[in-house]
Amino acid sequence: MGGNEPVKEADESKIEVEDKPEDWAAGVPAVYISMKAALEHMGVNRSRKTLLGMNQKDGFDCPSCAWPDPGHRKTFEFCENGAKAVTWEATPVVISSEFWAEHTVSELRQKSEYWLGMQGRLTEPVYKAEGEDHYRPVSWDKAFSILADKLKSLDSPDQAAFYTSGRTSNEAAFLYQLFVRGYGTNNLPDCSNMCHESSGWGMGQTIGVGKATVSYDDYAKADLIIIMGQNPGTNHPRMLTALEEAKEAGGTIVAVNPMPEAGLKRYKNPQKVKGIIGRGTDIADQYLQIRLGGDMALLQALSKRVLDAEAKAPGAVLDHEFLREHCQGLEELRDHLSGLDEQAVLEATGLRIEEIDELAARYLQADKVIVTWAMGLTQQKKGVAAIKEVINLLLLRGNIGKPGAGASPIRGHSNVQGDRTMGIWEQMPPAFLDALGKEFDFAPPREHGADAVETIRRMHDGGIKVFTALGGNLVAAISDTQTAEAAMEKTEMTVQISTKLNRSHTVTGAEALILPTMGRTEIDLQATGPQFVSVEDTVCAVHPSWGKVNPVAPNLLSEIAIVSRLARAVLGDKINADWSGYEQDYDLIREHISHVVAGCGDYNAKIRQEGGFILPNGPRDSRTFNTPTGKAMLTVNELEYIERPAGTLILQTLRSHDQFNTTIYGNNDRYRGIKNGRHVVFVNPEDLAELGLADGQLVDVRGQYKDDTERVLRKFRVVSYPTARGCAAAYYPEANVLVPLNNTAEGSNTPVSKAVIVRLEPTRGDVPEGSLPAAAQAEVFH
Repeated sequence: MGGNEPVKEADESKIEVEDKPEDWAAGVPAVYISMKAALEHMGVNRSRKTLLGMNQKDGFDCPSCAWPDPGHRKTFEFCENGAKAVTWEATPVVISSEFWAEHTVSELRQKSEYWLGMQGRLTEPVYKAEGEDHYRPVSWDKAFSILADKLKSLDSPDQAAFYTSGRTSNEAAFLYQLFVRGYGTNNLPDCSNMCHESSGWGMGQTIGVGKATVSYDDYAKADLIIIMGQNPGTNHPRMLTALEEAKEAGGTIVAVNPMPEAGLKRYKNPQKVKGIIGRGTDIADQYLQIRLGGDMALLQALSKRVLDAEAKAPGAVLDHEFLREHCQGLEELRDHLSGLDEQAVLEATGLRIEEIDELAARYLQADKVIVTWAMGLTQQKKGVAAIKEVINLLLLRGNIGKPGAGASPIRGHSNVQGDRTMGIWEQMPPAFLDALGKEFDFAPPREHGADAVETIRRMHDGGIKVFTALGGNLVAAISDTQTAEAAMEKTEMTVQISTKLNRSHTVTGAEALILPTMGRTEIDLQATGPQFVSVEDTVCAVHPSWGKVNPVAPNLLSEIAIVSRLARAVLGDKINADWSGYEQDYDLIREHISHVVAGCGDYNAKIRQEGGFILPNGPRDSRTFNTPTGKAMLTVNELEYIERPAGTLILQTLRSHDQFNTTIYGNNDRYRGIKNGRHVVFVNPEDLAELGLADGQLVDVRGQYKDDTERVLRKFRVVSYPTARGCAAAYYPEANVLVPLNNTAEGSNTPVSKAVIVRLEPTRGDVPEGSLPAAAQAEVFH
């Protein structure tokens, strides 16, 4: 569907809700849904080339999540949501030139993310002039000239910001940050600012690296895996295979999550007989439905129990040799946790003491432990501190730097980690900037730039006048939707480098450009022949990615070509860079990467090894820690948790099963039993009774804030759901309007999307049915 075929918006009044959520994930339905969508939207030949090439050593990296590939690849090395992502990108349906004359920007703004994406691939540059309400096709040369003239006209390079999405390849990211710093600014916000920034800060300050200290194979070697604040069945389904392998090897798994998620309960592997006709594999041996914001308290309680066990059996519990040689801060942590208030822990977590004791016993019995987490921990006010508590727990028994053990943040976008490695960060360290300046004979700017939240603030205040995005959908992804959109509209120009339409193309500055780019699935043919790019997954494995199908249109440029031509138009010979050469031969870019990026020496040779190569990781490889003291830091963190006033709930935003980040593949959430709609709020049935509400009732979701600002989502259907008491959930990005821009995690500035105090009130008055985008049904009052 898409292109010339009509796309129907969801009629939220006809939403359907199953009696109960699923208690298993994947199986035959996942195969059927994957293949049905692929064949309908790509056809047999294109589906065969893409799906069989995805995540293969001679194929392309999945454009969806960053889950690592096993050493031995199966023929079908993809999941349902990976197949959806490829189908979405590789569709042969394209947007025609006539589309832009037929639709005003104002009209497109009223459409949903689903409708916009279903129109097909972007194939030609388009430009919206100031005062006009239409995009109009322009040539590539004209597009680059418009943007170059605007950037050159600014009073300061810091009046521009350059955003990056996690789908950008290593080569494009390296070139992009070189262009931006050559232009003269460090304003390089990226999607990591909104997700795992807390992981980077928490891990960086304690063990000296913000990346996973495990490999793929470590999962099957672990005695215990603790999964916190994530839903692998939807967000990274191939992780379920690794968890199944861990269970088959005798490992134990504990899930810590407010919502009961199908993939954390049971997995039916569609490539095994027992996953097709049998029960499949039970995943979680213990499931702790923790209260939102209670993770830090739980982790402190676990560490206290470890220390108490050591006190009862001196020398028999802690890894004293590891602590003595590699760590510091043990006594300070011991003193701090000795005064931990157990009643406060129970209040913060919503758990019973027996549940905490059971998990502590499992941890004490296990020799090799992995703790893995995602947004449920990072998007909290105390997200950085919670990550530090993960590290505390692991360090106490030496669970870093040995097989089957370690810290494992799961990044959610396929190359978001690689982008950071390549320099996409507003505050890269001096060593990187020194190497970059030496390699290209210029002086990179040293002042820290703006992250994603700060970029919105500066646009709103008039400090940033031009916004350029290499992929992504910032206005939909960022918190405080209406504030973000108002800020974007205050700019002089917005530029989006994209494969398909999204909301960020409809919320523009006075002028706007859309520059269409090739997808990762497509063959990238340049002057010197076919090119490949490279990506880094969540466990530091770097591997090549080769497109498998012809581009959907002959006029498309690769991301590298777009960045190269833009840099040539803006910078000329300002820095010693061969922009034309980079577009023709990506090996030239990789040669520079070898000289600039730590751990990437001899990049061209290493990336051509079968399966690529693994970046060095001190904590994992040699128990070395790049901290000021050279040791891993056990840290003291003051316990805080969310206070919930009477009559309110703590709301988290989350994805449905039919979406990836802000991309909406459909209006269903199969595992949670939702069909034909997204305007729902999940609430525990006991909370509903206490609040005097009923399942199926329409409510207004009102955020409660200290500054008396009130943000409202109108006419959302209540779904009685077995989430943790006192907690609620609604879909992202619709519920982003409830998250204030200034409500960010301490230290990382990540939006606090997992701890919004809300009040549910029965909907009254004449409110339109929910066929408009959620942003159109949201209100902000001051």
